[in-house]
Amino acid sequence: MRVLLTNDDGIAAPGLQALRRALVGLEGLEVVTIAPDSNRSATARSITTRAPLSVEEISFEDGNVGYATDGTPVDCVRFADLGLGGGRPDLIVSGINHGANLGDDITYSGTVAAALEGIVLGIPAVAFSQQSAGGGMGYVSGRFDFTMAAEFARHLVDRLRAEAMPEATLINVNFPGTPVTGVEVTKLGKRIYDDQLRLLDEPAPDGRRRYEIYGWKPGYEEAEGTDLSAVAAGRIAVTPLHFDLTDHGGLERLRGWGLEEMLGTQAPAA
Repeated sequence: MRVLLTNDDGIAAPGLQALRRALVGLEGLEVVTIAPDSNRSATARSITTRAPLSVEEISFEDGNVGYATDGTPVDCVRFADLGLGGGRPDLIVSGINHGANLGDDITYSGTVAAALEGIVLGIPAVAFSQQSAGGGMGYVSGRFDFTMAAEFARHLVDRLRAEAMPEATLINVNFPGTPVTGVEVTKLGKRIYDDQLRLLDEPAPDGRRRYEIYGWKPGYEEAEGTDLSAVAAGRIAVTPLHFDLTDHGGLERLRGWGLEEMLGTQAPAA
């Protein structure tokens, strides 16, 4: 089984390296590492279309090699799908991210975006992220010990070799930064963002102004069964996600709006 390992923190990130070392120890697993050459956090599903991409072969301390690119996490998955590293992967593994990816935050995450690209391409995928040491539900970075997360990830990847995921579904896993009290299968929670418009300094001579608009300490709705509540309570949150954004319940309602009539006299003859 060929596994693509990628992330958004960069190929040298301790989280990716901890996971890589754990996975290469699984017998019969070929691990191909393709990751950004530097941090690409919060790039979501961005891709590189207007410039060529560079790739550098990187040697790791255990003698294995990987590929560092100046592209995005999604670009890394595309590279693997097109054959870089020896052939199309059977599984996409993204992470371990430095910081949790919970609730609404997944829409911004490059870590989760790489896994989403896998299911777009018909490749099963799993994303791993870890809260910083000491907990806290915001984004402020801190210390990370990936030992437990890497071991749990190794077991989950091993399970995925024997038991296939439902079609077009990925698994999003978040580890607490506090001592683990259990594992919970969850749904996505709801973030409460604390964003404000902050002028950082006086206008420059040319009139330009610098602002901060994003807060670093968002809250969340405390709802039972969500990934946010599970991690806040010290549990590993395991959340199945799919890419179908269609509001199936709203289809019939829209069909009843008389959209054809909005064409007026310009409607083509039947």
